[in-house]
Amino acid sequence: QVQLVESGGGLVQPGGSLRLSCAASGSIANVGSMAWYRQSPGEQRESVAIISNEGATYYAHSVKGRFAISADFARNAVYLQMNGLLPEDSAVYYCRVFKIGGANYWGQGTQVTVSA
Repeated sequence: QVQLVESGGGLVQPGGSLRLSCAASGSIANVGSMAWYRQSPGEQRESVAIISNEGATYYAHSVKGRFAISADFARNAVYLQMNGLLPEDSAVYYCRVFKIGGANYWGQGTQVTVSA
């Protein structure tokens, strides 16, 4: 069974940077897009950034200009470069892989804490 494993989370000061990575433990065929979501305590999970297999990207308004998503579709890996981090960016970050046809996979999440 395919598993997605995130890494790169941690504690960082406001204004700092982190790079999240997500890789699949097995091969996933026909991937259409990959994405990052986040969820803070008491909040709904929200989409942060999405990248299609054609390179099109979408960013939530709150992170546009600070975060950058990239991916290696041959390796089913997706990355999130986060710069200019703010305390409100603190959350558990999840990656998600969408197959063409509707199936999708979630990672287990990695904690990002932005605090002085």
